[in-house]
Amino acid sequence: MTSDDVLLSVRGLRIAFDGVEAVRGLSFDLRPREVLALVGESGAGKSLTARALLGMVPKGATTSGTVRLRGETDLVAQRGRRIALVPQDALSALSPVHPVGDQLAAAVRSVKGVSRREARARATAALDRVGIPDAVRRARAYPHEYSGGMRQRAVIAMATINEPDVVVADEPTTALDAEFQEQVLRVLGEQREAVGAALVLVTHDLGVVREHADHVLVMYAGRQVERGTAKAVLGRPRAPYTAGLLASLPPDAADASAPLSPGPATRRRRLPSIPGSPPTLDALPAGCAFAPRCPLAEDRCRQEAPQSWAAADGHEVSCHRRDEVPHPATELFLEQPA
Repeated sequence: MTSDDVLLSVRGLRIAFDGVEAVRGLSFDLRPREVLALVGESGAGKSLTARALLGMVPKGATTSGTVRLRGETDLVAQRGRRIALVPQDALSALSPVHPVGDQLAAAVRSVKGVSRREARARATAALDRVGIPDAVRRARAYPHEYSGGMRQRAVIAMATINEPDVVVADEPTTALDAEFQEQVLRVLGEQREAVGAALVLVTHDLGVVREHADHVLVMYAGRQVERGTAKAVLGRPRAPYTAGLLASLPPDAADASAPLSPGPATRRRRLPSIPGSPPTLDALPAGCAFAPRCPLAEDRCRQEAPQSWAAADGHEVSCHRRDEVPHPATELFLEQPA
């Protein structure tokens, strides 16, 4: 693809609060129908980055860098029309005092300028499109009359009803059971294909990323540590942090050797984990921010921040020891006995 295909272009994005940077120099491009997953532990800067894409950074934040949608920078004016949000908490995103269909119709009228009748018809069609049964009747219902999965479908309908270029989904499956998670992700995928939108998916679930993302951007302490295709990053991670996240995943539930089995061999099996906790942003260590938790860290890592390096296939990583990261990294992140 050429640069003309880029929908969303982010360059050098920085977000700070009282001089403390929470997002540090993020850059990426997003093209039509692509799914980009922003991945990392809590506090990595994923949701803050997502909000910045919508021009919705919290009050008191200072930003620098550029975020362009088809070359335009006024994202506040674009929000809802060409870039839309699927929030984590669907119930709080919907007004409790208005029927769901009325809320969708209002979203249409705020952008399209159509009649009330046409807006209501589009609202009902949007609910039907995301798989809500008996959409005509459900359009007259209030959010509290919807199940959790149906509310999440409704906010997806809200986000896509005006056929935006980009949909930002901020942890859309949090607090949903496995069945609802798969339904929501399937609906997001169907809507992406139906309206041609690109999707930014904020998640900590690498299983979701493996199944649904085209590209992955891994964040740690506000900075990109690895970026590339999902196949490249998950298939052969080059950053120890990414390798640790993957090593911490439980085995596939379909695997007969999964540790839920009660056998004695299973009881001896330990799940690896990344030691320690992420640093506070106002007290970042010198050098690589991940060095205090990294089993491969050496003096250089603790003294000198790594620069981004890119392979021929575009796989980018910021790590001094990128060529020495084992895969799988299970043993690397197993706690050693005292």
